[in-house]
Amino acid sequence: MGRRIARMKTPAEPPPQSAPQRGEIAWVDGSFLPRQSLFLPVGDAGFVLGATVTEQLRTFRGRLFVANAHQERLHESLQIVGIDSGRPLAKVFAAAAELAARNHAVGPADDDLGLVIFVTPGDQPSQHRGMRGTPRTVIHTFPLAFRLWADAYEHGVPLRSVSVRQVPDACWPVQAKVRSRLHYFLADREAHAAEPGARAVVCHLDGRVSETSTANIAIVRDGTILAPPAADALAGVSLRCAESLAESLGVSWTTRSLTEQDLADADEILLTSTPNCILPATRFNGRAIGTGRPGEIYQSLLAAWSVLAGLDIAAQARARAESADGSV
Repeated sequence: MGRRIARMKTPAEPPPQSAPQRGEIAWVDGSFLPRQSLFLPVGDAGFVLGATVTEQLRTFRGRLFVANAHQERLHESLQIVGIDSGRPLAKVFAAAAELAARNHAVGPADDDLGLVIFVTPGDQPSQHRGMRGTPRTVIHTFPLAFRLWADAYEHGVPLRSVSVRQVPDACWPVQAKVRSRLHYFLADREAHAAEPGARAVVCHLDGRVSETSTANIAIVRDGTILAPPAADALAGVSLRCAESLAESLGVSWTTRSLTEQDLADADEILLTSTPNCILPATRFNGRAIGTGRPGEIYQSLLAAWSVLAGLDIAAQARARAESADGSV
């Protein structure tokens, strides 16, 4: 891969402080603190260079969903980039679980949260008189933006081809989940200009479909789900969950590189991501996919996911979106 961030030693981890009893909290390098006190110094390499390894989770009924899979992926990303946070990830994820539970308790009972863990190399030496800092690990939560996707469970979302390409492996491997995402911003801007509300399909330089800015992509052809291999897209935790659910439903799943023509010819297109779990894409470049409505395999996977989560995922999103709009 390209330039690697040097591994840095950190001092012994201090004992964690007790979390504040009221209000939202965050966690920084072993200590809980009020959410409003959380900040990242502008001289941190995560801000200066965008050198940040990250993982996003969500809760169901206030509990983190498939946290072990997210922990494994964060470990892999840190190894790829070469950042040693200096603390066991098991302790970080234990703090994340406590943080999620406490912050869920101060909000609406039927709401759920997104939770982000990110690790930076620490202070950028060029902005600290040449002194190298130690890595920073931060955990924070936020209310899930259900209103952004509540209608999509029933109506689907549009996708668009764009000229922006995926970052080549010579820069950094696609398997590293990092915050350096300017290409996604530019891709979605191009997609929105072509069709308001559309999401960009980001491809590699050779035309292989990779992913959207926020989701993994899979398609359905003749009753079989086809998904890109690990070399083409980030190993999505939600995509793996969809594969497991498909197996339980007896739906065939295979892995191979996809092209934009494959998307255009698909019977269904599936989008998987942590916040909304699974959504259907019902248009591609202005043309209907299949019937132009969410397909049967999507509906089966969504129902199975709801059973796994312990609640009706689409119904929760609709209810929370209506609540946010002041309709109920």
